[in-house]
Amino acid sequence: MSRKTLIAAAVFILIFTTSCSVFERLVYRPDINQGNYLTTADVAKIHTGMTKQQVAYTLGTSMMKDPFGSNTWYYIFRREPGYKSVTQQTLTLTFNKSDILTCIDNKLVLEPSSTNQ
Repeated sequence: MSRKTLIAAAVFILIFTTSCSVFERLVYRPDINQGNYLTTADVAKIHTGMTKQQVAYTLGTSMMKDPFGSNTWYYIFRREPGYKSVTQQTLTLTFNKSDILTCIDNKLVLEPSSTNQ
């Protein structure tokens, strides 16, 4: 093969393999939100000593409840923006036997974007 043919083939392969990642940003990818939408203001309203009814009135019904008892509620919100990292917020509320809120655990996890792989 001639040198010009090899250079042309190399340029073609380079353009072909990188064009997918360049044009991927032009394709619309909608934001995907799942679960209980939790705002900072709503989470700030929650404090220990509240009853289950007060918490449900403030945040709404939880996404999940403890399958082995109803004393732990899980509010889970997952946000997947089109081309950014995925975030997941998990608010875990634990109640005592008198249905009074005793423990609040709020975690925010950032997952790597799937488009960067």
